[in-house]
Amino acid sequence: MFKYFPTNYVWNLSVDLSIEMGARIGEIEEMCGPLQEAAKQQDAEGTRAFRESWEKMADKLCELAKEDEERGRMISAGDKYKRASNYYITAERLQGHGSEGREALYQRFLDSFLRGIDLAKDNCVRVEIPYGDSFLTGLYVRAEGVEGEAPLLVQVNGLDSTKEMKYFVGMPGWLAKRGVSSLVIDQPGTGEALRLQGLKAIYNAEHWASKVVDWLEQHPEVDAKRIGMEGVSLGGYFCPRAVAYEPRFACGVVWGANHDWRAVQKARLKREGDFPVPHYWEHVCWVWGAKDVDEFMQIAEKVHLDGVVENIKVPFLVTHGEKDSQIPLEYAKRTYEQLVNSPDRELKIFTKREGGIQHGSFDNSANSGAYIVDWVAEKLGGHTS
Repeated sequence: MFKYFPTNYVWNLSVDLSIEMGARIGEIEEMCGPLQEAAKQQDAEGTRAFRESWEKMADKLCELAKEDEERGRMISAGDKYKRASNYYITAERLQGHGSEGREALYQRFLDSFLRGIDLAKDNCVRVEIPYGDSFLTGLYVRAEGVEGEAPLLVQVNGLDSTKEMKYFVGMPGWLAKRGVSSLVIDQPGTGEALRLQGLKAIYNAEHWASKVVDWLEQHPEVDAKRIGMEGVSLGGYFCPRAVAYEPRFACGVVWGANHDWRAVQKARLKREGDFPVPHYWEHVCWVWGAKDVDEFMQIAEKVHLDGVVENIKVPFLVTHGEKDSQIPLEYAKRTYEQLVNSPDRELKIFTKREGGIQHGSFDNSANSGAYIVDWVAEKLGGHTS
């Protein structure tokens, strides 16, 4: 784990995630250099300083991108807009719920991302999936070199990530090269679903996952018999839950197992384990629609996989970093042990030798991510060479 700030895990996590999403080290230095003292301050004051520094860099990149556009250099402009969106979301996700300017900052993130992928001509399209009286948004990435219907992997967020962050880390592109399409979604409680649609997280993930499969079954480029699901971090709970109760999924994989999230919350009340974001309890109450921590803890009682993963009857891969400081390694082993009805189960623990030992492999996603997408390609009928 790259530790720019010696005493601030949450900020280091954010910096490392940004690097995994394509940040440039010179820009990291320019943004973080002035923040050493701020990293030692209380949440509100410190995160305000973090936002100002990262937002300033993102604004500058947008200005440079506009200059590129004026000269007809659209691909270069797109790359700068995408990097600006990386820095905008890194700043936004550290702010407290309801903090001044957060909504506008998020909208700038969305706008710069969409402008970026358009100008850079990325293999990526924003889609909307009907969900009750509202909709879920996703990023669709088409498999390369496949005529007609292709297999597809649905990818879902953790507690505080977004579909664009997962896109930037690279799994959709890695899969596309292996003949597998991707649909990365903001499920209820994350990204646009939470911030713009007001859709809160629910424990029974199969409810929204089934709507996603309904939509994919009507997609002319998707082989409905070869749809899998992947989840990172808290997605390591949502994915197994969805695969257990939505039989149309052909396989499942978790990038960081999250077998008993209720127990994790009880430990965090005792200050055990690291938090992923500042203002943690305020954030989880917002995500789950709880009025206070007591109500949130009642909701969290349902967020576990005991008695759930036994219902999974398709191939399933459980991965975890051996030094995960947020979610104990024992939960990966428990998920694997309870996959008794999966015809093809595998437990892969990422070690120091290959990298990816931290939570969700944010310390190094390349080798661990390659392992996952190769497994997915093998199970869904893609290719690895």
